[in-house]
Amino acid sequence: MLVQLIDENPNSVFPQFLTTERPDAVVSKLLGGRVAVILDGSPSVFSAPTAFLEFFSSPDDYYQRWPIGTALRVLRLVGFMITICFTAFYVSVTTFHYEMIPHTMLLNLAESRSRVPFPPLLEALLMETTIELLREAGARLPSKIGQTIGIVGGIVIGQAAVQAGFTSNILIIAVAISAIASFVILSYIMSASLRLIRFGLIVLAGVLGNLGLIAGIGFLVIHMAGVTNLGASYLTPIAPAKAGDLLDTLIRGPFWMLRKRPSLSKTPNETRMKIKR
Repeated sequence: MLVQLIDENPNSVFPQFLTTERPDAVVSKLLGGRVAVILDGSPSVFSAPTAFLEFFSSPDDYYQRWPIGTALRVLRLVGFMITICFTAFYVSVTTFHYEMIPHTMLLNLAESRSRVPFPPLLEALLMETTIELLREAGARLPSKIGQTIGIVGGIVIGQAAVQAGFTSNILIIAVAISAIASFVILSYIMSASLRLIRFGLIVLAGVLGNLGLIAGIGFLVIHMAGVTNLGASYLTPIAPAKAGDLLDTLIRGPFWMLRKRPSLSKTPNETRMKIKR
């Protein structure tokens, strides 16, 4: 609740404060020049300012050799792109851009979709909604029952939907891959935000095709570039570019190269004020 009260961009779907219960994660943020806020009676601590790429790094990355930590971060970013784009790309291709599908796969896709009575957009929205219902049901039930509901429900519903002609088997694969990729995201708040963004991109892809998908991604980038967190840019150190800080964002550089704290980028208003002075 405190995070929502001091948030500079309350209407943004992206979380702007990193919340954790791990002491090593809090200490690493303090060493990086961040501020940590501890509330009496709460097991969670949030740090600020927080950049977008920090939601894809884990304290466990520093406990392994730097090539492995870098590979894990890249894998999480790939999972981020798959989560928001894979199902939307399927809708775009099957609705407007059949020429992008290889000929051999096109025959299998046409055969799979020949019995489906719904357009790809409605088909994808129905299956994504079903996956979200299974996810929420599994989260609200006890752990053992929740895991069983998620696995059995996904297999049974998916197989029955394909046999009944309710959906195509290729869409089931696309939705399943997108759901699995969302679990790679470390922060649950960021994962929930990406699930909401995925629905928006599916609608844009179903209406405008690849143009709508690219326009949606471009809007997200523009939106994140304008978001600030306690005066710092949300896309630090990419925008504004800070080459020295990239050693601990997109990649996890070796420790002998991580001797300086990351710099906090100034907002455009602060930059303009400095120029006027």
